[in-house]
Amino acid sequence: MNPLIYFVLIGFFAFVIWSIYRKIKGSWKSPTEQFPKEWRIILVQEIAFYNSLTSEEKARFEFKVHEFLLNCRITGIKTQIDTTDRILVAASAIIPIFAFEDWKYLNIHEVLIYPDTFNANFEVEGDGRSILGMVGTGYMEGKMILSKSALKHGFENESDKKNTAIHEFVHLIDKADGVIDGVPSILLEKQYSIPWIDLMNKKIAEIYSEQSDINPYGGTNKAEFFSVTSEYFFERPKLLKKNHPELYALLEQIFNQDMSQRNLSTPSHRIGRNSPCPCGSGKKFKQCCGSSHYN
Repeated sequence: MNPLIYFVLIGFFAFVIWSIYRKIKGSWKSPTEQFPKEWRIILVQEIAFYNSLTSEEKARFEFKVHEFLLNCRITGIKTQIDTTDRILVAASAIIPIFAFEDWKYLNIHEVLIYPDTFNANFEVEGDGRSILGMVGTGYMEGKMILSKSALKHGFENESDKKNTAIHEFVHLIDKADGVIDGVPSILLEKQYSIPWIDLMNKKIAEIYSEQSDINPYGGTNKAEFFSVTSEYFFERPKLLKKNHPELYALLEQIFNQDMSQRNLSTPSHRIGRNSPCPCGSGKKFKQCCGSSHYN
């Protein structure tokens, strides 16, 4: 091919991609109303990460959750979904990118919630149903599929180092540079790329030799290793830092968060009408955020 034609084509495709990006970014919606009080209660009761934040950080987390839900549909397939399900999906999206204030998920516009496991043909009945989550490609580009049971389990069990929804959103973060390969070039500074790849190879070898507490699924390939260890990082950061300090340090660089300093917990009991309101107002729940339920 004539070099001039080659560079013209490269320039044309770059312009097309840039134009599409600008169009998508230009249509991105930002919240114009206050964060719903009912949503805040769900965050307090369900999301340990949210409870570990300062008041200022909580306000930023709420904004980003609200923003995500304005720009991404959450659709139930053969199952009913409620506000809690939507908040769990949004929180899963925000936790990994919380340190990046300008991050926008421009590569997804809908999350499909299936009742339970599904197969490679997206069927919820029959044989071969072992998939809990998937980032869409081809005609499913821009979509994600999540098992409802796995979505809930990811936040109900805070000690198993597993969270399917966070796992899939980390794949999306990985994909933001054009390919899901376990190397999130957009977040990972160049000087850390080679050490990260070398460490992945080393840790995958440990998984194969059964000398690791990392979920064996992380040994499938580098992309799965990145997502599996990210689950570990956000679910059990102190344990990850103790057992895999070098891995923890690089994930801290990638996500720009020192998760080991966070106190991850959710209330041991549900919020009652006379409980202190979780918004921090000093009022009882029934007199503040829960007023719409008790008046």
